[in-house]
Amino acid sequence: MRRSVFFRFLGVTVLVALCSIATTAWLAAQLTRASIEREQGQELSVDARIYTTLLTHAVDHRDWTSVGPVVAELVRQHPTRRVTLLSKDGVVLADVGGHGPLPTTASAVVDPLSVDPVLVPDAPADRVDPRLGEPYRMLASLVPEDSGRVSEPVAEQELDVRAAPADSYQLVQSFLKCDHVQRTDNDPGDFQRDCAELLEGELLAAARALLALQERTNACLTDRGREAVQLDLDLTPHRGDRWSDDQRTAAEACVSDARHAHLSERVPPPALLYVTVPTGAPVASFDLSPDNWWRVAAAAGGIALAAVVVTALACARIIRPLRDLTTAAHRMSLGGDTEPLVVRGRDEIARLTEAFNTMARARARLEGLRKAAVSDTAHELRTPLSNIRGWLEAAEDGVTERDPELIALLLKEALALQHIVDDLQDLAVADAGGLRLAVAPQPLTTVLDNLRAAHETTADRAAITLTTSAPDDLTAEADPVRLRQVLDNLLANAIRHVPPGGRIDVTAHRDGEEAVIEVADTGTGIAPEDLPHVFDRFWRAEKSRSRRTGGSGLGLAIVRKLVEAHGGTVSATSDPGRGSVFTVRLPAPPDPD
Repeated sequence: MRRSVFFRFLGVTVLVALCSIATTAWLAAQLTRASIEREQGQELSVDARIYTTLLTHAVDHRDWTSVGPVVAELVRQHPTRRVTLLSKDGVVLADVGGHGPLPTTASAVVDPLSVDPVLVPDAPADRVDPRLGEPYRMLASLVPEDSGRVSEPVAEQELDVRAAPADSYQLVQSFLKCDHVQRTDNDPGDFQRDCAELLEGELLAAARALLALQERTNACLTDRGREAVQLDLDLTPHRGDRWSDDQRTAAEACVSDARHAHLSERVPPPALLYVTVPTGAPVASFDLSPDNWWRVAAAAGGIALAAVVVTALACARIIRPLRDLTTAAHRMSLGGDTEPLVVRGRDEIARLTEAFNTMARARARLEGLRKAAVSDTAHELRTPLSNIRGWLEAAEDGVTERDPELIALLLKEALALQHIVDDLQDLAVADAGGLRLAVAPQPLTTVLDNLRAAHETTADRAAITLTTSAPDDLTAEADPVRLRQVLDNLLANAIRHVPPGGRIDVTAHRDGEEAVIEVADTGTGIAPEDLPHVFDRFWRAEKSRSRRTGGSGLGLAIVRKLVEAHGGTVSATSDPGRGSVFTVRLPAPPDPD
């Protein structure tokens, strides 16, 4: 059975461990992938920084002759990189940071006329670096909004300019004509002033660039057998709505070629960029390929195997104290004693072990009380029986005469035996829950008066003052016979411990829904260490157990059982040397008020 429990526990633990490990492996793979993507992003950021730096150099220079220091500075900022720049025909323009053969494929092509949108996410749609400063691109923003105002003097010089400013071609022609008039100075006066307003800033340069671009575009179209076009201010070819898609595509291609031809004169030729590690190998890229997934799976399997071994060892460590508990419990069930188990740790098993040790101590204490009770009972019965036997043997041997005095002594001892047996019988019935009570409201004034009358002679003989008092309307829910037995035992116990000249006061009062009866004496009192044991069976503060100093030791134990059977409580307080107070609380009928 123990093996079955062990293996079931081990199986559940291993299953939980495997599920935990599988989940952990999956999370680790996801986190690894996220880390790889983050690492790739960092690598791409470095490559993009190198690319944009070289692209800026290409925008600002017409050739690559001075690119060496720029590459050296880039390698200094990124020591793990080798940066190589080659021309299209394989001439080395710069190579810093390492040596060895280069990869077959370049990392990127540095060309301001074809910006890599991967490395420069905000690159324009036409991929031409906007920093090249094409003047005709600024024409639309430089033309005044009220350009119709300056078109009139231009028209007076017989220029074919219409009032509508949207005709960009005519507007550009107006700029150029004004430029010609001003340079030849053949019409001074108001016309020159109006032309001067037209030619402020960069308008003239932009117009000249636009016309140059248009001439290149039309030359391209002529070579392809297409009609010439006019360019609007936004560089789109304008010919009319009757254009076919093929004609429009050819015109747009010629515009692009014209722009590249124009700009290629201002930038260096494209160069191949290689960004590698110092040995020339490509920068490592990370990805969880199927092989890597198998590696993760193998690692997870190794971890699972290790977890199974560790779990088995942990189970053995957990099962060991459980086996110790089982063995100790089995030994206890057979009536044997068990040593306290060693408590290891602070987990649930440790708490269970502590609880078992507490139970074992309580059992040992109860077993000790049981043995003490048997011993005390035997002792209490042995004394009167020994007296009876001794007197009977003396009478039989003729040593003592069989007279009324002997019979009275034998009767007294027999009554003592009967009293002990009755007390034991009451306790046995109370322990079994078999006490039969005839509960009814009892007027405590009458109960205490009868109590004083029954014990007044004994108190007077011992020179003790006995008083009782209770409210006339105070009643308690109690069995009259058992209530009298409780009060008789308490009062008899008080009389035994009050010296001559002392007093005993029995009082009663109401406390909420309870009737409280107090027996207060001026006796010797009870030591604080003895007070918790006053209601134990056969317990006496005087250990000699002499009949002259106490009874059988069952009276107060019977009091507690009888009071608890009524649903009440009994307690004791004491001031050594000044007296004790025993308090009985019993249910009281509801107050009529």
